[in-house]
Amino acid sequence: MPPFVLRHGQRYDGGGLAAAAAGICLALLTDIASVADCCGGRTRLGRGVAITVHVLFSFAGGNGHFQPLVPLAAAAAAAGHSVTVTGRPRMASAVETAGFTFVATGADRGPPERLRLRELDPEREDRDLREGFGGWLARDRSVGILALCIGSRPDLVVCDETDFGAMIAAERLGIPSATVLVMAAGSFVRPGLVAEPLSRLRAEHRLPPDPALTMPSRYLVLSPFPPSFRDPAFPLPATAHPFRSLGSGAVGDTAPQWPADPSGPPLVYATLGTVFNMESGDLFARMLAGLRALPVTLLVTVGREIDPAEFGPQPTNVHIERYVSQSSVLPHCSLVMSHGGSGSVIGALAHGVPLVLAPMGADQPGNVARCEALGVARALDALTATPESIGQAATGMLADPRYRRAAERIRDEYAALPGPAYGVTLLERLAAERVPILTS
Repeated sequence: MPPFVLRHGQRYDGGGLAAAAAGICLALLTDIASVADCCGGRTRLGRGVAITVHVLFSFAGGNGHFQPLVPLAAAAAAAGHSVTVTGRPRMASAVETAGFTFVATGADRGPPERLRLRELDPEREDRDLREGFGGWLARDRSVGILALCIGSRPDLVVCDETDFGAMIAAERLGIPSATVLVMAAGSFVRPGLVAEPLSRLRAEHRLPPDPALTMPSRYLVLSPFPPSFRDPAFPLPATAHPFRSLGSGAVGDTAPQWPADPSGPPLVYATLGTVFNMESGDLFARMLAGLRALPVTLLVTVGREIDPAEFGPQPTNVHIERYVSQSSVLPHCSLVMSHGGSGSVIGALAHGVPLVLAPMGADQPGNVARCEALGVARALDALTATPESIGQAATGMLADPRYRRAAERIRDEYAALPGPAYGVTLLERLAAERVPILTS
């Protein structure tokens, strides 16, 4: 496997890991049939009697991949089930702060680096997804999660939609798995994009071919997004069940709270997430310059790795923080400006807040396209947007009630969905029945 460049600039040569993975897998799979029996039969739901289910929640990425799992994991724990969360080592603090037992699997990429903002390139983003999440990361995580499952014997594996290694490990051991969607529009993670590298990995694990990539939706898909937000060209599978998440930061959140002032000027919240904030170049500076002169209170969160002091003195209506709880901010916002990540977009729409969006990569262009189609956002070019164009976009949206009304329609649709406890009942059914849970 030739080396390639990962996000944040690290290079990775997958040959050594591939050889190690193959050797470890062969060693672990000596007597796999007996392992599958004990994994599958240890705890069940009896006739009308709830029995504790051991659920392993797994995610392959960063906070944007962990947060959609949090409400389900918390609801499962509240229902008396045994919950363990696994992810890459750097996520230990976030998971443990949220109140869950954490076991590290897989490898980290090294510390994030500040990078210049690059022109949006869909082909580059597809390549990163295919070679990263579908390639080396899936292989790396399949080995770690296989070992973890053999040792801990979970009844279910619940993973984010990009944690293909967890899905393969679960299938290899005969453990039912459920997928939690983390990409709101549904147009980024496409079977044709990742099927080839995953076919090679499946062969290494002695699993049958899956050219249509049915693995993620085989048993159960939980979608924490409003159904109308999904791109119609990528419909949900027959095993998909939408539910209402409690929202980012609502569970186990120790982040600073925002002291909202309902009697003050409109609150505008600007964020570039927890990954793309590090490769946004001077976009934060342009956002500040374009928004601070407006008659608003402006809150900008720049991420834990960036020092707010680097932006210099600001007017009294401007507040720059590393991180605040979105659940304390969004209910009071009049407008959000972001990169179009699924967390910030759905978080805003769940509170009926329209958006100004400047996509940089990953699933963001798809989310932005859906926001424009639904009439809840205006889009800017992250590379070329000027302070003037940013200010004009925000001013126009604050003055036009149609954006707010459209966002409130999405809010109401989302509020009508069942909560995380509904997702737990589906997980309980999957543990008991071990068959696909179809949408009724």
